[in-house]
Amino acid sequence: EGIATSIGHAPAAALIDSGAGSRLSVAEALTNVVWAPLKGGIKAVSLSANWMWPSRNKGEDARLYGAVKAVSDFAVALGINIPTGKDSMSMTQKYPDGSKVLAPGTLIISSVAPVEDINNIVRPNASNCSSTFIYIPFVENLYKAGELSLGGSAFAQALGFLDSTTPDILSPNYFANAFAALQEAIRRRDAGGESLLLAGHDISAGGLITTLLEMNFANTCGGLSLDLSALLAEASGNACSSASACSSANAEASGNAECWKKLERALFAEYPGVVVQVAEQRVEELEQILASHNVKGYRIAQRIEERVIRVNGIELDIDLMRDIWYKTSYLMEIRQSGAECARERYQNYKKQPLRFSFPKGFTGRLEQYATSAEAPIAAIIREKGDREMAWALHLAGFRVKDVHMTDLVSGRETLEEVKMIVFVGGFSNSDTLGSAKGWAGAFLYNDKAKAALDNFYARKDTMSLGICNGCQLMAELGLITPENREESPKMKHNLSGKFESCFTGVHIEESPSIMLKSLQGSSLGIWVAHGEGRFSFPGEIVENGTFANAQELFRNCKPAVTYCYNSYPGNPNGSPMGLAGVCSADGRHLAMMPHPERCLRPWNWAYYPGSSTNQVSPWIEMFVNARNWCQGK
Repeated sequence: EGIATSIGHAPAAALIDSGAGSRLSVAEALTNVVWAPLKGGIKAVSLSANWMWPSRNKGEDARLYGAVKAVSDFAVALGINIPTGKDSMSMTQKYPDGSKVLAPGTLIISSVAPVEDINNIVRPNASNCSSTFIYIPFVENLYKAGELSLGGSAFAQALGFLDSTTPDILSPNYFANAFAALQEAIRRRDAGGESLLLAGHDISAGGLITTLLEMNFANTCGGLSLDLSALLAEASGNACSSASACSSANAEASGNAECWKKLERALFAEYPGVVVQVAEQRVEELEQILASHNVKGYRIAQRIEERVIRVNGIELDIDLMRDIWYKTSYLMEIRQSGAECARERYQNYKKQPLRFSFPKGFTGRLEQYATSAEAPIAAIIREKGDREMAWALHLAGFRVKDVHMTDLVSGRETLEEVKMIVFVGGFSNSDTLGSAKGWAGAFLYNDKAKAALDNFYARKDTMSLGICNGCQLMAELGLITPENREESPKMKHNLSGKFESCFTGVHIEESPSIMLKSLQGSSLGIWVAHGEGRFSFPGEIVENGTFANAQELFRNCKPAVTYCYNSYPGNPNGSPMGLAGVCSADGRHLAMMPHPERCLRPWNWAYYPGSSTNQVSPWIEMFVNARNWCQGK
């Protein structure tokens, strides 16, 4: 079980009609949250209304009243409560010359709802298999109601107009029926346990064509062939029965310029709705579900091998469209990361797909990792807490002990019964003096803490792990190379100069690491969250992104984990050789910047290629390997 959240807003539409803007804001939040099986359906959703309005300006209070009444009536009609919210009523900027700028009156809706099965979530990225894409408007009789409005759309803004009409939801009951139909489809599985819906995406900014492009941006292959003739026929009263008649090449010649105009509006209008992907053999099953809820769906596209979207005589290059889509982010990132890193990300993002390889024999089952009364003790060494790491060790069969630095400083804890210690991630002491330097000082300048640590590392039946801030601490104290601490690597600022938070891929190298032994040769997904994660060694010589004197540097520690790509952003910190983690020469001590403890469950991954029935991800093995080694000692 879990919780689903989403947001929605429609500021441009609200400029045209504040009531319609309110309803569209709620609709966007709901079509974003609908992809999880909600415990109780639409009536299980609660909303928070965040109002931002330039009140006390001419006409704005009346518009605000209309917006509030509209969202109240719409929520009541849907059976949804709005128990909380926030308002900012002074969204006006005045200048010394007497002029002022009003922010557009905007309602931002946040939704929250309980989820009955977090493993049954519909993802937005299209699957590369033989399939059909179904368009489901959440507005009744959308194509029979007359000309579609482009008011308040991204299309309209791109062409510099706002329009006098906007999409709206006239039937809350139909909207609720569409929501219920999609919820039923999400829960539907075949005899083999396969979900009915392969992918799904809401329609909002950019309209139908942008939705279809976004569903394909994350993929490395495949595209779509669109056929919107059913939509256009309905919108034109069957005057346009052939999609080819509306192609741009022959629209004028065939006298169907009006039909082409309808196609344009069908592609770019931002009426609430969704697009779902369904396997060919199960399309009728979905259509039966829709019909049982009196909701209409349209077959609009087929999966094709080419990396394009074909629509009425036009081919859209998906990768080129993604570059255009991404460019705004690139231009903003120049101001944050600098021109060089921003350009490198823009050039490389499409060249660094997530490709994973799991270890042989991995089953995804959890049963074998039960904790016993005789299990070895692992200690979490911390300033602040880290439940993720404690949970990882518990799942692997350790008895987990919480050790705060004050326990070590006071002498209450000596680590004598502990077989494994873990220095956890986080911002200890707010990273006073630099990453982990304040934390390191607590060991260096407190006799009892230093003695407990030195005695622990002097034993041969112990092992240690440092993650993120803990990796920085091990580097600062020389614990990666406990036999020769002067040769320990240090951690420097990321080359991007900013805190990097992302989901990326790492490769597990051949190394002495005990924890990573069964994972060697694997490529796995992992979360990164750090500002100082670039490995640096005393006397290093770096040439073309690698250590030219690697053999000399790695005498007392060994590369254990590397990023799958050596260049940015796949290598988020800029470490030579894409270095993400190192271990001691005897394999007992491991320090790495990425967070395996945040990736134990398949649903922890941003993208998980394994079976949906897996209970754990391959990362559990590193903790099980540690438990097995400690038990043997």
